[in-house]
Amino acid sequence: MTFRRAILGSVAVWALIVLGTWLAGERTEVVVLHTRDERGVEFATKLWVVDLGDVTWVRVANPQRGWYRRLVANPRVELERGNQVEARLAIPDPSPEARLAVDEAFAAKYGLVDRWYGLLVRRDAVPIRLVPPTADP
Repeated sequence: MTFRRAILGSVAVWALIVLGTWLAGERTEVVVLHTRDERGVEFATKLWVVDLGDVTWVRVANPQRGWYRRLVANPRVELERGNQVEARLAIPDPSPEARLAVDEAFAAKYGLVDRWYGLLVRRDAVPIRLVPPTADP
């Protein structure tokens, strides 16, 4: 009986951690990035977002994610933020300077939840500038 309680207790603790992490992540600003595959099929991905000056940034936690691969293949995306949807050009910037600045901005905005997500899922994160399609990359 003690082993069974320990297992059930562990599962309950992990469930609370997962639920708490999800709730904390949804309480901060979340945007929707619309990408398209090679057939033109649209995909919507929820992401966190930061602004550095007049540039909007998102970040992929792992470059193997499908939405990131679609974005690299077709950088013309749409950003749904608040009640507005805007066309954007997505420009990955894996430079150390961009990584540091974007990581600091995410940590400042999302706090401990950003650090926690980092421990759980972030591997070789890549910052992505989202600029108006007429802007110079």
